[in-house]
Amino acid sequence: HCKSFCHKLSSVAPLKQFNMEKKEVELILVKEQNGVQYTNSSVVASPSSRGCSPGSADDVVRETWGKKLDFLLSVIGFAVDLANVWRFPYLCYKNGGGAFLIPYVLFLVIAGMPLFYMELALGQFNREGAATVWKICPVFKGVGYTVIIIALYVGFYYNVIIAWSLYYLFASLTSELPWLGCKHPWNSPNCTEPQHINGTILGNRTSYSKFKNTPAGEFYERGVLHIHESRGIDDLGLPRWELAICLIVVVFILYFSLWKGVKSSGKVQKLQIIFFFILSKMNLLFIYTLLIEKQSQDTGQKITYLYLCVCLGGVCYSYYVWIDAATQIFYSLGAGFGVLIAFASYNKFENNCYRDAILTSTINCVTSFISGFAIFSVLGYMANQHQVNIKDVATEGAGLVFIIYPEAISTLPGATFFAIVFFIMLLTLGIDSAMGGMEAVITGLSDDFKILKRNRKLFTFIVAFGTFLMALLCITNGGIYVLTLLDKYAAGTSILFGVLIEAIGVSWFYGVDRFSEDIERMTGFKPGIYWRLCWKYVSPTFLLFVVIASIVTSGELRYDDYVFPDWSNIVGWFIALSSMLCVPIYAIYKFLTLPGTFKERTAYCITPEHEYHMVMEGNVRQYKVRQYKRYNYNYSLPICI
Repeated sequence: HCKSFCHKLSSVAPLKQFNMEKKEVELILVKEQNGVQYTNSSVVASPSSRGCSPGSADDVVRETWGKKLDFLLSVIGFAVDLANVWRFPYLCYKNGGGAFLIPYVLFLVIAGMPLFYMELALGQFNREGAATVWKICPVFKGVGYTVIIIALYVGFYYNVIIAWSLYYLFASLTSELPWLGCKHPWNSPNCTEPQHINGTILGNRTSYSKFKNTPAGEFYERGVLHIHESRGIDDLGLPRWELAICLIVVVFILYFSLWKGVKSSGKVQKLQIIFFFILSKMNLLFIYTLLIEKQSQDTGQKITYLYLCVCLGGVCYSYYVWIDAATQIFYSLGAGFGVLIAFASYNKFENNCYRDAILTSTINCVTSFISGFAIFSVLGYMANQHQVNIKDVATEGAGLVFIIYPEAISTLPGATFFAIVFFIMLLTLGIDSAMGGMEAVITGLSDDFKILKRNRKLFTFIVAFGTFLMALLCITNGGIYVLTLLDKYAAGTSILFGVLIEAIGVSWFYGVDRFSEDIERMTGFKPGIYWRLCWKYVSPTFLLFVVIASIVTSGELRYDDYVFPDWSNIVGWFIALSSMLCVPIYAIYKFLTLPGTFKERTAYCITPEHEYHMVMEGNVRQYKVRQYKRYNYNYSLPICI
């Protein structure tokens, strides 16, 4: 059978000029006959030189997870990140409390879960990283490079946030926490003890969360960042040696967790996520804080009410609520970074990715919701201590986890213990997500360039060391400005654009019907009509809405009162475009390097590589309008436009 198949290929004249595609056809055949185990493009060189037998020395069996639990916990560890702690509770409070859950759950069901499911199934069936998975529609391979570059950019500054957590952890190993008073070398003359700060001192226009002259605020900005020694982004200075040491430790943890592949990294992430769920809920701190609140006044129920109270006015009349819900559900689940595709590519072929998608995405969102109770208990305690409204204390981002929360911890008996627990939680959250992002880069490039796969340890070191060098810019005196710039532009509109093109490529060019058949071959059942409609219409529409919203609501770049110069915004858009332009550049490159007429080149671009022989037979699936009768549709729809 194999010989006759190869003979058929050799009879197609145009493919003689394009031997690489002939090799890919053989690979798919080998995968189908051998349980989809052989995925290296070097398995067979060509029918004439090696025949169709997969017995060469270059045969590579795809590594799989040691245990199913390793995969699940790795996906959960990536999805559950710092945003679950420092962003969701604030958005929930700001946008109508419990009413915010209406658009949040809606977008989870119609877009978040379908995109999550799509990426897991895409990676598992093709057993390839973010770039080479696009052999199903070669013209979209640039999307893979887009998400790989974005994952690399995010690693430049995300590792710095982990280094801050490690620095705080080391600083917590004392009997008296360093952000407790104003007697330290980094404190300014304006430093004010927390017990002396109340609504009268702050005035009517200053919220407590913006008052940076507290001991905790000055420890973060002056003791850790040294931001007072920089005039702005054009005055960075030298890297801080203390943060550099912490960054080195973080990079080495990532390297030794990833260098041997997913079997070793899965064990590391399993330990971390289990440790996180034991400590990260901060149950002890949550219960203890509520007890303290009840000693002064019965505010526990009041804080819970403020977090969960339903205010439908914002949901009904403010489009910002819907924009916040859409962007939060997208970034929270982590679709589009290439991580889910990379992780799923190491699954066994028959794994039930449908169940995994439902389970892991639900756990992620429930974790965000539960974290809000712990966060708001602390915010309520701080508001009560300083006799201000909770809206004056509520904040998000680094200000919450590195200023407000540490200050609250420092007022509790056993503060050192609670501080250690909290910053270990931040470390586990950050490292799990950073491991996912780095694995997406390593898997995506090593699947595309086999020399990197054969030298994984060296390549992993190069990636880790490269992120360290770039991260040095973020640990200078003005490093917070570089970090803010990267946070806004590196993975903002660009990642939304990448996932939009990815959804279009899978749903409209590869085809929802073909994609559903692939899933049926893995799991034994086809996705229901709900999932197919979401993939084809709802999810692309949702992503288009989020892309437009991110552009329209994009204001001037600033950090607190510092407004970035115009040139920094130009640099930011250049960073964003550097990843997005991979899509059109590669599409043009692919079209120009393919053989044949304009129509044949177009067909090659949008046809899966293992179907290239069908192009010369004139049987191009994407050029046809097919009936969806087996899906009980009452009308005809084009597979591709």
